[in-house]
Amino acid sequence: MIFDIEIVIDINMKVIALHKNEQQLISEAIANNRQAQQQLYSKYASKMLSVCQQYIKDVHHAEDVMITGFMKMFTNLKKFEHKGSFEGWMKRIMIHECIDYLRVKKNSFNHAAIDDVIYSEEEDNYEMEGDFSIDDIQLLIDNLPEGYKMVFNLYIIEGYKHNEIAELLNISEGTSKSQLSHAKRLLQTQITELKNKSNGTK
Repeated sequence: MIFDIEIVIDINMKVIALHKNEQQLISEAIANNRQAQQQLYSKYASKMLSVCQQYIKDVHHAEDVMITGFMKMFTNLKKFEHKGSFEGWMKRIMIHECIDYLRVKKNSFNHAAIDDVIYSEEEDNYEMEGDFSIDDIQLLIDNLPEGYKMVFNLYIIEGYKHNEIAELLNISEGTSKSQLSHAKRLLQTQITELKNKSNGTK
């Protein structure tokens, strides 16, 4: 029992040390310490690239957006108030950068692409069934139309509410619900097709 308590104390001390180390890095990065900035970049770059690739399929464009996101993060680092997760704060910056890229550079959010469907509560009852790997599901998500994928990722993966998505993308809540509903329907159709192929049927 004493041994277990010692392990818990040791783990807690390590967590506290890591937190203090991150706070120190942030403070030094705010003071334009290049080494501290590089350490933060090295620590989070791969995670933030994964976030960007959830929204931007082309890895080179995703990297460009990630770098822009880091630049914006360092510029606004003094605004981080240490009230929540630093990683979560960075993630929100990256998501906003992805949205800006898709809206401005690729014009993904014109009304013809995202605001053309009336939401129906009945359409929201689709379940993603099937014994598929995470990679299989991720590939299907990646192949969704940009508008559908954006809303799906924000709602299902990032946990945004429809009113938050509507404000973020400058669309109505009904449109957000429509995009999510249609994304689910497309995914369900694709999953059914995969199941049929794996079972040798058409």
